[in-house]
Amino acid sequence: MCDNTLIRPSSQYVKLNVGGSLFQTTIGTLTKHDTMFRAMFSGRMDLHTDAEGWIMIDRSGTHFDVILNFMRDGTVTLPETAKGVSELLAEAKYYCISELAESCERALPKKERETEPICRVPLITSQKEEQMLISSSIKPVVKLLINRHNNKYSYTNTSDDNLLKNIELFDKLSLRFSCRILFIKDVIGSNEICCWSFYGNGKRVAEVCCTSIVYATDKKHTKVEYPEARIYEETLNIILYEDKHLPDQELVQATSTTRGVVAAGSAGLSTYTSDEEEERTGLARLRSNKQNNPT
Repeated sequence: MCDNTLIRPSSQYVKLNVGGSLFQTTIGTLTKHDTMFRAMFSGRMDLHTDAEGWIMIDRSGTHFDVILNFMRDGTVTLPETAKGVSELLAEAKYYCISELAESCERALPKKERETEPICRVPLITSQKEEQMLISSSIKPVVKLLINRHNNKYSYTNTSDDNLLKNIELFDKLSLRFSCRILFIKDVIGSNEICCWSFYGNGKRVAEVCCTSIVYATDKKHTKVEYPEARIYEETLNIILYEDKHLPDQELVQATSTTRGVVAAGSAGLSTYTSDEEEERTGLARLRSNKQNNPT
């Protein structure tokens, strides 16, 4: 049913069916501002009503209560999320409520910044996805492969704690350096249990493996270590690849005083054993360098 007559008086209540949501308000509220509603109730537009007299509006009713409150008061509290503000903006534009649309447009950039994650850590689901992420990243990459179920033997007493420590360190580093390094996590990778890999210019340049096999009487056990100093060092080293050029070799050498390096061709790949004594020796060398070269 269509009705193109002017509805009066302004205090008269009307019933609105907006996308299945029902609302009641007065003609005065709807025509208070120069919006589409004023045109609707001026006789210039056809009003479609059902058998019970509800005026049909073919829009979502999700934010229509906010629309009505703005029509009543001229101000309103905007939705908390960027998505909500964006949806309300679309409705305000449809109903030609310019002041509300402008408020949404001003608030939307701030809402989007508030909801943007501080740090994104991709979770690897395939080898192809890993290669794509590493090769396309404009940042150097740090990958943690963590898979406790890869183990064939029983773990040593401290292994579970050290697994958790590696994961916690990965989380801390990703929060601290996410603006400069892409951190990715692999939980379905190779037969390794806990291994850190460091990539610059799309190539792996260093690796810290945290697991080894140890022998106790007639059994083999898997030992997981937590070489915190080495992981920190390689994370700082990889930042040298930030500018997409090969790093200055003097800088690499200056930041590599604790490495137990095994050269792996021209790619400069370095690996580590699981010897705790080597880590202590490396830390001692660092302290000695600091004492001999005070800043």
